[in-house]
Amino acid sequence: MTAYTRITVAPISGALGAEISGVSVADELDAETIGEIRAALLDHLVIFFRDQDLPVDRHKAFTRRFGDIFIHPNYQLGQEDKETVYLLRRPGDTSVAGENWHADTTMMETPPMGAILYALETPEFGGDTLFANQYRAYDALSDAMKAMLDGVQAAHSDIRIAGPQSGVNAKRSSQVRADADWRPTVNTHPVVQIHPESGRKGLFVNPIYTTHLDGMSDAESTPILDFLYRHQCRPEFTCRFRWKQGSIAFWDNRCTLHLAIHDNHDCVRHMQRTQIAG
Repeated sequence: MTAYTRITVAPISGALGAEISGVSVADELDAETIGEIRAALLDHLVIFFRDQDLPVDRHKAFTRRFGDIFIHPNYQLGQEDKETVYLLRRPGDTSVAGENWHADTTMMETPPMGAILYALETPEFGGDTLFANQYRAYDALSDAMKAMLDGVQAAHSDIRIAGPQSGVNAKRSSQVRADADWRPTVNTHPVVQIHPESGRKGLFVNPIYTTHLDGMSDAESTPILDFLYRHQCRPEFTCRFRWKQGSIAFWDNRCTLHLAIHDNHDCVRHMQRTQIAG
Protein backbone atom coordinates (compact mmCIF):
# COMPACT_ATOMS: atom_id res chain seq x y z
CA MET A 1 0.00 0.00 0.00
CA THR A 2 1.03 3.56 -0.70
CA ALA A 3 2.36 5.85 2.05
CA TYR A 4 0.19 8.98 1.77
CA THR A 5 1.37 12.43 2.77
CA ARG A 6 -1.06 14.74 0.89
CA ILE A 7 -4.35 12.97 1.70
CA THR A 8 -5.82 10.81 4.46
CA VAL A 9 -7.09 7.39 3.39
CA ALA A 10 -9.45 5.34 5.59
CA PRO A 11 -10.61 1.92 4.29
CA ILE A 12 -14.34 1.21 4.71
CA SER A 13 -14.31 -2.58 4.24
CA GLY A 14 -11.96 -5.51 3.98
CA ALA A 15 -12.70 -6.06 0.30
CA LEU A 16 -12.40 -2.61 -1.29
CA GLY A 17 -13.27 1.05 -0.79
CA ALA A 18 -11.72 3.92 1.16
CA GLU A 19 -12.80 7.41 2.20
CA ILE A 20 -10.39 10.20 1.29
CA SER A 21 -10.18 13.33 3.42
CA GLY A 22 -7.98 16.38 3.65
CA VAL A 23 -8.60 17.54 0.09
CA SER A 24 -11.13 19.57 -1.91
CA VAL A 25 -11.28 18.07 -5.40
CA ALA A 26 -12.67 21.32 -6.84
CA ASP A 27 -9.32 23.02 -6.17
CA GLU A 28 -6.41 23.22 -8.61
CA LEU A 29 -4.54 20.31 -7.07
CA ASP A 30 -0.82 19.80 -7.59
CA ALA A 31 0.57 16.76 -9.39
CA GLU A 32 1.68 15.09 -6.14
CA THR A 33 -1.84 15.21 -4.68
CA ILE A 34 -3.38 13.90 -7.91
CA GLY A 35 -0.77 11.14 -7.88
CA GLU A 36 -1.79 10.11 -4.36
CA ILE A 37 -5.47 10.10 -5.31
CA ARG A 38 -4.69 7.85 -8.27
CA ALA A 39 -2.62 5.60 -6.03
CA ALA A 40 -5.52 5.37 -3.58
CA LEU A 41 -7.82 4.37 -6.45
CA LEU A 42 -5.42 1.61 -7.49
CA ASP A 43 -4.98 0.46 -3.88
CA HIS A 44 -8.68 0.46 -2.95
CA LEU A 45 -10.51 0.23 -6.35
CA VAL A 46 -13.17 2.75 -5.31
CA ILE A 47 -12.59 5.91 -3.30
CA PHE A 48 -15.06 8.29 -1.66
CA PHE A 49 -14.99 11.96 -0.72
CA ARG A 50 -17.42 13.74 1.63
CA ASP A 51 -18.64 17.33 1.92
CA GLN A 52 -17.44 18.44 -1.51
CA ASP A 53 -18.68 21.44 -3.52
CA LEU A 54 -18.24 20.43 -7.15
CA PRO A 55 -19.76 22.64 -9.86
CA VAL A 56 -19.85 20.93 -13.23
CA ASP A 57 -16.88 22.87 -14.63
CA ARG A 58 -14.70 21.83 -11.67
CA HIS A 59 -16.05 18.28 -11.88
CA LYS A 60 -14.85 18.06 -15.48
CA ALA A 61 -11.53 19.72 -14.65
CA PHE A 62 -10.89 17.16 -11.88
CA THR A 63 -11.85 14.31 -14.22
CA ARG A 64 -9.37 15.47 -16.86
CA ARG A 65 -6.51 15.10 -14.38
CA PHE A 66 -6.96 11.34 -14.84
CA GLY A 67 -7.63 11.16 -18.59
CA ASP A 68 -9.90 12.32 -21.38
CA ILE A 69 -13.62 12.53 -20.66
CA PHE A 70 -15.60 9.66 -22.17
CA ILE A 71 -18.76 10.61 -24.08
CA HIS A 72 -21.52 8.10 -23.33
CA PRO A 73 -23.28 7.31 -26.63
CA ASN A 74 -26.67 6.42 -25.15
CA TYR A 75 -27.09 9.61 -23.11
CA GLN A 76 -26.77 11.95 -26.10
CA LEU A 77 -30.28 13.44 -26.26
CA GLY A 78 -29.45 16.80 -27.84
CA GLN A 79 -28.07 18.46 -24.72
CA GLU A 80 -25.31 21.06 -25.05
CA ASP A 81 -22.99 19.42 -22.52
CA LYS A 82 -22.15 15.97 -23.88
CA GLU A 83 -19.52 15.24 -21.23
CA THR A 84 -21.75 15.16 -18.15
CA VAL A 85 -24.54 12.68 -17.42
CA TYR A 86 -27.25 13.45 -14.86
CA LEU A 87 -28.83 10.43 -13.20
CA LEU A 88 -32.20 11.30 -11.71
CA ARG A 89 -34.63 9.22 -9.69
CA ARG A 90 -38.06 10.71 -8.94
CA PRO A 91 -41.00 9.42 -6.88
CA GLY A 92 -43.02 7.08 -9.06
CA ASP A 93 -40.05 5.65 -10.94
CA THR A 94 -40.25 1.86 -10.99
CA SER A 95 -36.66 1.45 -12.15
CA VAL A 96 -33.35 3.28 -11.79
CA ALA A 97 -30.24 3.33 -13.94
CA GLY A 98 -27.72 0.75 -12.82
CA GLU A 99 -29.93 -1.29 -10.49
CA ASN A 100 -28.24 -4.56 -11.53
CA TRP A 101 -24.59 -5.44 -11.07
CA HIS A 102 -22.44 -4.03 -13.86
CA ALA A 103 -19.30 -2.29 -14.99
CA ASP A 104 -20.02 0.80 -17.06
CA THR A 105 -20.44 0.87 -20.83
CA THR A 106 -18.58 -2.40 -21.45
CA MET A 107 -20.11 -2.77 -24.92
CA MET A 108 -17.53 -0.24 -26.16
CA GLU A 109 -14.37 -1.42 -27.91
CA THR A 110 -12.45 0.39 -25.17
CA PRO A 111 -14.68 0.74 -22.08
CA PRO A 112 -14.09 3.71 -19.76
CA MET A 113 -11.39 3.26 -17.14
CA GLY A 114 -13.44 4.89 -14.41
CA ALA A 115 -16.24 7.19 -13.36
CA ILE A 116 -16.66 10.06 -10.91
CA LEU A 117 -20.17 10.36 -9.46
CA TYR A 118 -21.19 13.43 -7.41
CA ALA A 119 -24.34 13.64 -5.29
CA LEU A 120 -26.45 16.76 -5.92
CA GLU A 121 -29.50 15.58 -3.95
CA THR A 122 -29.90 12.45 -1.87
CA PRO A 123 -32.65 10.89 0.24
CA GLU A 124 -32.50 10.82 4.04
CA PHE A 125 -32.04 7.07 3.79
CA GLY A 126 -31.69 4.48 1.03
CA GLY A 127 -30.29 4.79 -2.45
CA ASP A 128 -26.91 3.36 -1.43
CA THR A 129 -24.43 1.95 -3.94
CA LEU A 130 -22.71 -1.44 -3.67
CA PHE A 131 -19.29 -2.16 -5.18
CA ALA A 132 -17.62 -5.54 -5.79
CA ASN A 133 -13.92 -6.37 -6.12
CA GLN A 134 -13.32 -8.39 -9.28
CA TYR A 135 -9.73 -9.25 -8.38
CA ARG A 136 -11.01 -11.12 -5.34
CA ALA A 137 -13.78 -12.69 -7.39
CA TYR A 138 -11.20 -14.12 -9.80
CA ASP A 139 -8.77 -15.18 -7.06
CA ALA A 140 -11.53 -17.16 -5.31
CA LEU A 141 -12.25 -19.33 -8.37
CA SER A 142 -10.94 -22.88 -8.46
CA ASP A 143 -7.82 -23.59 -10.49
CA ALA A 144 -9.93 -25.66 -12.89
CA MET A 145 -12.36 -22.77 -13.51
CA LYS A 146 -9.49 -20.34 -13.99
CA ALA A 147 -7.93 -22.69 -16.56
CA MET A 148 -11.26 -23.07 -18.40
CA LEU A 149 -11.81 -19.30 -18.58
CA ASP A 150 -8.27 -18.53 -19.73
CA GLY A 151 -8.48 -17.05 -23.23
CA VAL A 152 -12.31 -17.11 -23.39
CA GLN A 153 -13.97 -14.02 -24.85
CA ALA A 154 -17.42 -12.68 -23.94
CA ALA A 155 -19.72 -10.56 -26.09
CA HIS A 156 -20.99 -7.30 -24.58
CA SER A 157 -23.97 -5.34 -25.94
CA ASP A 158 -26.15 -2.42 -24.83
CA ILE A 159 -29.30 -3.96 -26.28
CA ARG A 160 -30.85 -4.52 -22.81
CA ILE A 161 -30.43 -0.96 -21.56
CA ALA A 162 -30.93 1.36 -24.53
CA GLY A 163 -32.84 1.58 -27.78
CA PRO A 164 -36.61 1.38 -28.41
CA GLN A 165 -36.75 -2.38 -27.70
CA SER A 166 -35.41 -1.98 -24.14
CA GLY A 167 -38.46 -0.15 -22.74
CA VAL A 168 -36.38 1.46 -19.99
CA ASN A 169 -37.52 5.05 -20.57
CA ALA A 170 -41.09 4.24 -19.55
CA LYS A 171 -39.90 3.17 -16.10
CA ARG A 172 -37.50 5.88 -15.00
CA SER A 173 -36.55 9.55 -15.14
CA SER A 174 -33.00 8.97 -16.45
CA GLN A 175 -33.63 8.76 -20.18
CA VAL A 176 -31.47 7.13 -22.86
CA ARG A 177 -31.56 7.05 -26.63
CA ALA A 178 -34.57 5.13 -27.96
CA ASP A 179 -34.89 6.67 -31.42
CA ALA A 180 -35.37 4.68 -34.61
CA ASP A 181 -31.77 5.38 -35.68
CA TRP A 182 -30.31 3.75 -32.57
CA ARG A 183 -28.30 0.61 -33.18
CA PRO A 184 -26.71 -1.68 -30.61
CA THR A 185 -22.98 -1.50 -29.97
CA VAL A 186 -21.37 -4.93 -29.59
CA ASN A 187 -17.77 -5.85 -28.78
CA THR A 188 -15.99 -8.79 -27.22
CA HIS A 189 -13.61 -8.72 -24.24
CA PRO A 190 -11.67 -11.40 -22.37
CA VAL A 191 -13.62 -12.90 -19.47
CA VAL A 192 -10.43 -12.54 -17.44
CA GLN A 193 -8.80 -9.13 -17.87
CA ILE A 194 -5.29 -8.15 -16.83
CA HIS A 195 -5.42 -4.68 -15.29
CA PRO A 196 -3.07 -2.39 -17.28
CA GLU A 197 -1.70 -0.64 -14.18
CA SER A 198 -1.77 -3.21 -11.39
CA GLY A 199 -1.06 -6.26 -13.58
CA ARG A 200 -3.62 -8.25 -11.58
CA LYS A 201 -6.23 -10.57 -13.09
CA GLY A 202 -9.94 -9.87 -12.56
CA LEU A 203 -13.27 -11.06 -13.90
CA PHE A 204 -14.73 -8.88 -16.65
CA VAL A 205 -18.33 -9.98 -17.24
CA ASN A 206 -21.58 -8.52 -15.93
CA PRO A 207 -25.29 -9.30 -16.29
CA ILE A 208 -26.30 -5.97 -17.86
CA TYR A 209 -23.95 -5.98 -20.84
CA THR A 210 -22.58 -9.52 -21.29
CA THR A 211 -24.75 -11.59 -23.64
CA HIS A 212 -22.82 -14.82 -24.21
CA LEU A 213 -19.43 -16.46 -24.30
CA ASP A 214 -17.94 -16.19 -27.76
CA GLY A 215 -17.85 -19.44 -29.73
CA MET A 216 -20.20 -21.30 -27.36
CA SER A 217 -23.84 -22.22 -27.71
CA ASP A 218 -26.36 -20.67 -25.32
CA ALA A 219 -26.71 -24.06 -23.61
CA GLU A 220 -22.97 -24.05 -22.90
CA SER A 221 -22.56 -20.35 -22.19
CA THR A 222 -25.54 -19.58 -19.96
CA PRO A 223 -24.74 -21.79 -16.95
CA ILE A 224 -21.13 -20.58 -16.87
CA LEU A 225 -22.18 -16.92 -16.96
CA ASP A 226 -24.95 -17.50 -14.40
CA PHE A 227 -22.38 -19.01 -12.04
CA LEU A 228 -19.97 -16.10 -12.56
CA TYR A 229 -22.74 -13.52 -12.01
CA ARG A 230 -23.62 -15.13 -8.65
CA HIS A 231 -20.01 -15.59 -7.67
CA GLN A 232 -18.60 -12.16 -8.54
CA CYS A 233 -20.83 -10.25 -6.11
CA ARG A 234 -20.50 -12.49 -3.05
CA PRO A 235 -20.78 -10.36 0.13
CA GLU A 236 -17.15 -10.84 1.08
CA PHE A 237 -16.10 -9.15 -2.18
CA THR A 238 -18.22 -6.03 -1.61
CA CYS A 239 -18.56 -2.70 0.17
CA ARG A 240 -21.59 -0.44 0.59
CA PHE A 241 -21.55 3.35 0.36
CA ARG A 242 -24.21 5.55 1.94
CA TRP A 243 -24.68 8.76 -0.01
CA LYS A 244 -25.04 12.25 1.40
CA GLN A 245 -25.30 15.49 -0.53
CA GLY A 246 -21.80 16.55 -1.57
CA SER A 247 -20.39 13.02 -1.59
CA ILE A 248 -18.29 11.64 -4.45
CA ALA A 249 -17.58 8.07 -5.53
CA PHE A 250 -14.67 7.50 -7.92
CA TRP A 251 -14.34 3.89 -9.09
CA ASP A 252 -11.96 1.91 -11.27
CA ASN A 253 -14.25 0.45 -13.94
CA ARG A 254 -11.62 -2.10 -14.97
CA CYS A 255 -11.74 -4.16 -11.77
CA THR A 256 -15.05 -3.42 -10.03
CA LEU A 257 -18.77 -3.90 -10.46
CA HIS A 258 -21.40 -1.66 -8.87
CA LEU A 259 -25.13 -1.57 -8.27
CA ALA A 260 -27.55 1.24 -7.35
CA ILE A 261 -29.99 0.03 -4.69
CA HIS A 262 -33.57 1.03 -5.51
CA ASP A 263 -35.06 0.83 -2.02
CA ASN A 264 -36.60 4.26 -1.29
CA HIS A 265 -39.45 4.74 -3.76
CA ASP A 266 -40.65 8.12 -2.43
CA CYS A 267 -37.37 10.01 -2.74
CA VAL A 268 -35.43 12.14 -5.17
CA ARG A 269 -31.87 11.08 -5.95
CA HIS A 270 -29.96 13.36 -8.32
CA MET A 271 -26.39 12.59 -9.35
CA GLN A 272 -23.83 14.22 -11.67
CA ARG A 273 -21.39 11.89 -13.44
CA THR A 274 -18.37 11.99 -15.67
CA GLN A 275 -16.52 9.01 -17.11
CA ILE A 276 -12.82 8.69 -17.92
CA ALA A 277 -11.84 7.23 -21.28
CA GLY A 278 -10.05 3.89 -21.23
